[in-house]
Amino acid sequence: MDNHGKKMIAPVIVVFCIMLYYAIGIYVLFKFSLPNIAKIIAIILSILVTVLLIKVLAERVKEIKEGEEDDLGKY
Repeated sequence: MDNHGKKMIAPVIVVFCIMLYYAIGIYVLFKFSLPNIAKIIAIILSILVTVLLIKVLAERVKEIKEGEEDDLGKY
C-alpha cells in the first residue's frame, strides 16, 4: 500500500463509524413506539447526513490523491 493509501484509511474508518452510528440509531428508534412522522424525519436526516459524509469523503480522497495531505496549510 502506498503512502496515499495509508492516509485514506482514517477518513474511511471515521465515515464508516458515523454511518454505523446512524444505522444503529435508526434501528433503536424503530424499537420504540414513536409517531411515524418522527421516524420519517429521523430517517430523512440520517440519509442526508450519510450523503454529505460520502461527499466529504470523496473530496478528502481527491485531496489526498492530489498531494494535499495537510489541508490545514491553506489557512
